[in-house]
Amino acid sequence: MTEKTEKKPSPSRKALKVRARAKNKKPEFIRPESWRYSRFSLSWRRPRGLDNKIRRKIKGWPPGVSVGYKGPKIARGLHPSGYREVIVYNAQGLSTIDPNTQAVRIAHTVGKRKRALIIAEAKKLKVKILNVKVSPETEEKKEEAAEGEEQAEEQEVKKEETPKKEKAPKKTKPKPKKGEEKQ
Repeated sequence: MTEKTEKKPSPSRKALKVRARAKNKKPEFIRPESWRYSRFSLSWRRPRGLDNKIRRKIKGWPPGVSVGYKGPKIARGLHPSGYREVIVYNAQGLSTIDPNTQAVRIAHTVGKRKRALIIAEAKKLKVKILNVKVSPETEEKKEEAAEGEEQAEEQEVKKEETPKKEKAPKKTKPKPKKGEEKQ
């Protein structure tokens, strides 16, 4: 027998493919009567009325949201990158993370100082962070912004050096008071 040299896809990649296939079969759920009234947005709202056709699943009406459209069990909770998300509040929380299957999301309540510690520790442990803002593009933007600020400061200095001309105040006619007649 010949051995296959192909790599087997990881379970998470396989799960993402299964989820994508299931999502293609799922209809796009729209709010009942949104096609009739322009004041209704298309975003889904649960039908609650007694006679509502979508709630009653009447033939010929659009499908409603139900448990049957749930995604595959192996793909639930997966980030689009294929990792399972784990929320971290401090650097000690990184010790329990498996870098092959899990990725970190830093909690929104974490401040700048602790965030920096978490990022440094994650780099050491080679753990992926999902909501880190630093990327090569943002660094370039920061450099451009810094250059722009320097140019703006130079222009301000030049403006301060040049004397400003004072304009004479405009002459306006006084408005007549309420009881007086116009002349």
